[in-house]
Parts: sequence; C-alpha cells; structure tokens
Amino acid sequence: MGKFNSMRTFKSLHGWLGMLILPWIIMLGFTGFYLNHSKFVLSLLPSSSYDERQFDDWANPQAVDEREARNLAMRIFPLTHQRLSSTTRYHGRAVYMFKSDSGQVIVARDTGHYWVKTTFTRRTFDPMGRQLDKKIYWGRMFSRLHETGWINKSLGTWLVDIAAISLMIFGTTGLVLFLSPRFRRMKNRRARRAAA
Repeated sequence: MGKFNSMRTFKSLHGWLGMLILPWIIMLGFTGFYLNHSKFVLSLLPSSSYDERQFDDWANPQAVDEREARNLAMRIFPLTHQRLSSTTRYHGRAVYMFKSDSGQVIVARDTGHYWVKTTFTRRTFDPMGRQLDKKIYWGRMFSRLHETGWINKSLGTWLVDIAAISLMIFGTTGLVLFLSPRFRRMKNRRARRAAA
C-alpha cells in the first residue's frame, strides 16, 4: 500500500470538482450577474415586440363565450383542472382567464385571440390557433436557475446545494494548493539561513 500523499489527493479532488461544477459556476455567475444588472442583460436578449393593437383590425375576429373558451383551455392543458379566474381584463381587453397547474389560457372575448402562459413563456395566438408571438420571461428563468440550479422545481435545490458545497471544497483545496508550496519555500529558506 502506497504512502498517502495529501497534496496529490488535494490536486485530484480540486481538478475533478472543478470539472464537475464548471457548468454551475458559469450558470450561477451569469444569473448572479443578471440579478445585479438585469436591464443590461435583458437588452442583449431577444424580446417580444408584438403589437396587440392588430387584434382590433383583424380580418376575421371570432367572439367567444365562456364555454368555447373553457373548451380551448382544456385542449391546451388537457387532464388538468381549469379554474376560471375572477380577472376579466388582460392587456386592456375583456377576457376569460383559465388557470391550471400547467399554466394559464387567456382568451380575448371579442376577437378570439388567446395567450398561453407558463412559468417562463407567453405565446400569443390568433383565433385560428396560429402562433403570432412568443415572449420569454428571462427574469423568472434566471432567478429560478440561480435559486435551484435547474429550470423547474422538480429537483428541489439539491443541485445548487451540491454546487455550493463543491465550491467550498474547491476553494479550500485551491487555497491549500496555492499556499502549500509557498510555505514550503519559506520553510526551506529559513532552514538554509539557519544552516549558513
């Protein structure tokens, strides 16, 4: 059995931890930068600029009632319980708004246009079901990534917890690897001076 070499162990641990947590270091760094400088980061990302005033001049508007709106919501998010919200306006329009665990379906009463909202996106559709626009809620996404290390909460926070513990070990082993040769050189210099 070979002699235990602490420096070799620290180097190996430091290297493997660095490779393991590199994606989370980059992600946590970027999302942390976003949290401090959100306007700057958002200015670099694609954003939605769809003008919903086009609904008012739509060639074939299709007014809908609550039953038709509920059927649409059930087609979009099947197998989920749809609750009609008390909110009756969205973006200045009279709407039916259905909420479920999967997201929201918001239907414009007068034109039949509708929006499908999830945690991170909002898609806009015409009355025939053609997608007109897609908006990504970058802020929500970056905050979730920063808090949980993953895009949804299904994994809890354990990925970020592992990355945080690994970063502490990574920092400690890096400090040892940085200081150890310096202390050794300082000790050797003192020994040479004492011998001279």
